[in-house]
Amino acid sequence: MIHHIPKLDLVLLWHMHQPDYRDSETGEFVLPWVYLHAIKDYTDMAYHLEMHPDIRLGINFVPILLDQLEDYADQFTHGKIRDPLLRLLAAPDLDRISLSERTLILESCFLSNHETMLKPYPAYQHLRNLYDNLQQLGDKTLLYASGQYLADLLVWYHLAWTGESVRRENACIVQLMSQGKLFSHDDRLRLFNLIGELIQDLIPRYRKLAQSGQIELSTTPHYHPLAPLLIDFTSARDSLPGAVLPPHASYPGGRERVSFHLKSAKDSHTQRFGIQPAGIWPAEGAISEPFLNILIENDCQWCASGEGVLANSLRKSFPDQPLPARSGYLYHPYSFQAEHGSTLCFFRDDQLSDMIGFEYSKWFGRDAAENFVQRLEQIRHDVHHSHPSSGNTSPVVSVILDGENAWEFYPYNGYYFLNDLYELLEKHPHIQTTTFQDYIAKLSQSRSAIKPLPAVAAGSWVYGSFSTWIGDPDKNLAWELLCAAKQSYDLVLQSPRLTGTEKAAAQRQLASCESSDWFWWFGDYNSTQAVESFDRLFRTNLANLYRLLKIPAPVTVLEPISHGGLSDSDSGAMRRAS
Repeated sequence: MIHHIPKLDLVLLWHMHQPDYRDSETGEFVLPWVYLHAIKDYTDMAYHLEMHPDIRLGINFVPILLDQLEDYADQFTHGKIRDPLLRLLAAPDLDRISLSERTLILESCFLSNHETMLKPYPAYQHLRNLYDNLQQLGDKTLLYASGQYLADLLVWYHLAWTGESVRRENACIVQLMSQGKLFSHDDRLRLFNLIGELIQDLIPRYRKLAQSGQIELSTTPHYHPLAPLLIDFTSARDSLPGAVLPPHASYPGGRERVSFHLKSAKDSHTQRFGIQPAGIWPAEGAISEPFLNILIENDCQWCASGEGVLANSLRKSFPDQPLPARSGYLYHPYSFQAEHGSTLCFFRDDQLSDMIGFEYSKWFGRDAAENFVQRLEQIRHDVHHSHPSSGNTSPVVSVILDGENAWEFYPYNGYYFLNDLYELLEKHPHIQTTTFQDYIAKLSQSRSAIKPLPAVAAGSWVYGSFSTWIGDPDKNLAWELLCAAKQSYDLVLQSPRLTGTEKAAAQRQLASCESSDWFWWFGDYNSTQAVESFDRLFRTNLANLYRLLKIPAPVTVLEPISHGGLSDSDSGAMRRAS
């Protein structure tokens, strides 16, 4: 009997996230990454979808990112800019700025991938050469660099961080790049105003894509907390039995905090997009059985995690059975059953996701897109031959990764790769792009594709463990500082010391301290510069929490937690899954 081989379903989920870069005391943005990724990556990703209306995929927005995008949009509306670098782009006279502002420009405006974002532009490279020469002469603050040099540097930095789609379609950008140097205040203002327009247009563009049915918008607990660790530090030992944990047995009231982040995320998503999110991409794809129970209690239809978590969970669920080949277990959803219901769990293909994140940037765009499609065709073939009796049940491949950090390693911000990939997928006879929600709707006619997952081994998409966030002495020290702050928070909130408004402000500030991002950066495998900026921001957040609680911050909050070390291939804002 010859079986018809069903189409392969592909769910691409682009995850968009930045932690809260605002100092709650001053309202100032301490780092510029939200608006820079907005004008480069979030803009380009929307454009590629608009150009390929037959592509279906998921976009996961972390609410704290959307909060900040709306904050920037509001700043442009009211003309009160609270981001110092953005403010300097529009400053009338750069010869009259302070030494600290001059230093900020010089320290900020070469932070990018030099191979793809500086070297291709001779005028920008020339500014870098001048900087290097003056540094070698001992002029560390470039006191002899004129306001015109600073103007040109600010313009080129922002041009380098502009999306490829904008460069190709916007006359202002084309003119400024052609001009190349000696930018006037009017030139800078035109660029500044364009940045405002791009940011203000972003959320409406994605809302429109969602309303058309082309994309599914999903969410993450509001401030991106590592939920399983907030609930129970010992969950780290599911994948690493010998993990050294913080002295505190657990984070105080962690389960309630996770519920707070999840409810807040669902509320803000519904408010922005007019619909409840069907699914959750947990921060770092980190899941555990207690966390899945919380998702089920909150009516989450689906969630997703990493391939390593699935492999560990299958070993835990079926200890007497050897793990089959990947094609035998990875490409279908699993149902996790709890007392109050169930949720569907999908697991990312780590190899395909890492090819986009780390390898294809070195290829020609068309070659990379064709290779990706060939790998999908091979998966379809392998799944059928490992399960020839599965009839018309279509396998599903989940490719989930950062939608913002990979592209600066690609020529032209990944323009050719994404354009060719979407074009090939749109026309493919045996591969169909879809969303988790649409795939689940199709499954309602045939539940045979769903497998039970009796037990879950807690872990994340990185190595299937939590080693990126706990177990290192620096990371554990950060958890101790956070635990101490939470104990103080609990004591103060039980007292009559704060008004309702003050309690709400303290709760938001605590939520920011609970972000997984701070713990990601601590440790000697990240660059000193990156560790220093995130270390300082985490401790500023803790200090601001104590200020809002109206109690003095302990002296330990004033001392650096981590110093970083030599940057290596595994450092930075992205990490391989295995």
